[in-house]
Amino acid sequence: MQFRRSYSRHASRAALALAVSFACAQAQAEAGTPVDLDQVVVTATRTPQSLADTLASITVIARERIERLQPASLPMLLRGTPGLTFANNGGPGKQTTISLRGASGSQVLVMVDGVRIGSASAGLAAIQDIPVDQIERIEIVRGPFSSLYGSEALGGVIQIFTRRPEGAFAPHVSVGLGSFDTRRASAGVAGKVGNGWYSVNAAHERTDGIDACRGSGTLFVGCFTDEPDKDGYENNSLSLQGGYRFNKAWDAEARILRAQGHNEYDGSFANESDVVQQVAGARLRYAPGETLSFTLNAGRSVDESDDYKDDTFSSRFETHRDLGSLQADIGAGTGLVSLGFDWQRDTVDSSTPFDQQQRINRGLFGQWQGDFGKQSFQASARRDDDSQFGGETTGSLRYGYAFNDALKVIASYGSAYRAPTFNDLYYPGFSNPDLQPETSRSAELGLRGTHARGGWSATVYQTRAEDLITFDATTSLPANVDRARIRGAEATVDFELAGWTVLGTATWMDPRNDSEGFNDDNLLPRRARRSGRIDLDRSVGDFSFGGSLYGEGRRYDDLANRTSLAGYSTVDLRAGYALDEDWSLQFNIANVFDRDYETAAYYNQPGRGYMLSVRFQPKR
Repeated sequence: MQFRRSYSRHASRAALALAVSFACAQAQAEAGTPVDLDQVVVTATRTPQSLADTLASITVIARERIERLQPASLPMLLRGTPGLTFANNGGPGKQTTISLRGASGSQVLVMVDGVRIGSASAGLAAIQDIPVDQIERIEIVRGPFSSLYGSEALGGVIQIFTRRPEGAFAPHVSVGLGSFDTRRASAGVAGKVGNGWYSVNAAHERTDGIDACRGSGTLFVGCFTDEPDKDGYENNSLSLQGGYRFNKAWDAEARILRAQGHNEYDGSFANESDVVQQVAGARLRYAPGETLSFTLNAGRSVDESDDYKDDTFSSRFETHRDLGSLQADIGAGTGLVSLGFDWQRDTVDSSTPFDQQQRINRGLFGQWQGDFGKQSFQASARRDDDSQFGGETTGSLRYGYAFNDALKVIASYGSAYRAPTFNDLYYPGFSNPDLQPETSRSAELGLRGTHARGGWSATVYQTRAEDLITFDATTSLPANVDRARIRGAEATVDFELAGWTVLGTATWMDPRNDSEGFNDDNLLPRRARRSGRIDLDRSVGDFSFGGSLYGEGRRYDDLANRTSLAGYSTVDLRAGYALDEDWSLQFNIANVFDRDYETAAYYNQPGRGYMLSVRFQPKR
């Protein structure tokens, strides 16, 4: 056991060292560029913008990478994104909370096709229930973005885009079998007909899983029960979307994604749940000229969980988020002005009688983007009015200077906030309706470069958060009493060398509790101070093969820093073979060395696992 701990500690450091060495050596790499800098992104500005021009720290995960990695889940796909770690309660489908730049899961905004998702009662997005087979690409922007999106965007924004057509007719089918009696299948068709387009995709996953929890330890740690059984998970999903261009000025689109699952876990009050994640949205756009456009959006997200204890009903939580927005984008010389209004209504329908069941937020925002030779600017401000706590004003300023076509420095400063959840405010007997929003101030400085053979970036940042909501021992209720100071550095690199595609990331972070009291200067729980990832891939004729190394340093599971989680590293391998132009096979081995590790105390993680997949996807 001591050998395993030692190996995990040194291997996680090795992963970081390798990522840094790739970042330093990439200037000498001699091959082509795997990243398309002309790729259009929208999350950093709420407007289309090339990846090369954005002034935010951003990571884009495209469909091609998803198909190459074949990850077991969305959290496993996101793992290794700079600044991002997660805590999982026992394997596939189990509750997973993410941390981005030290911000907690409730301080990271998650959206699907422009519609924010998450539980209004718990304040968390159930990313474990979003099927990877439904995803076209993901944009992750790091830093404060409340000045564009309002509440929750302290650590950043993760926006998921579902699959859309790339040709006149594009079907796809895949089937996979793997360890833990895992079965996966997906099928879909997308295409364009005249001025319209459509996409239909269905996916299924079922696994026997692992024993989620190994009991409980100290107070508030673990699952408080001993149920030595396998905890399975099943997810069935369907997405429908389409759009139509009426003429040069008008176009519209609508979409819906529904993922419905059954989750088994270990718990003393409930040990299985029927869950639903549903996102629906529609957009109407009017662009009478090249310098003026108006966009109207409407949507609804549903987070639903019916909980049972040994097949006996225990509780029910269902939250709805109804959303609407109107945005005008106006060309102004060499710049772009965006003005908009957001409306959101959160509703809770639960077997627990909350003191209040609804609240409404209205937000006005404005943004200016400008380019002046080598200099570029982005300034934004927003005012939110919430029916529960009143108003909150946020803003940000971003600056970029291009020394030449290959080297740019960026700097930014911004504020953000998170509104308290329904559980914080209205849960009977354990809430405080006088809570105010959590707030933060963040500064960032970065340098990034590109050349004919690859790209790299290096960024440092600091965030100070105030009025954090935590349990107040003097009142036995939640209160705005905590503060935090988070400092960090990130490095990324991508290039091709001798036929190999290399992607590397490394993160250093110092997330500290800055509150008065017993926990002052302690590390924030479940945030690793060091993490890194390296992906190596190569194709030779009809064969492809590659691997990933991920490492994460030691961290604590609790505010008091008494329950330690050991650092760990895992190695994944993959190989593929193209049977012909349309059919392919892929074989993946996850956690090759069968390492034992935990991302949340007392909750097990899967050991070595295999997956064999066959895919039909005609060449376009």
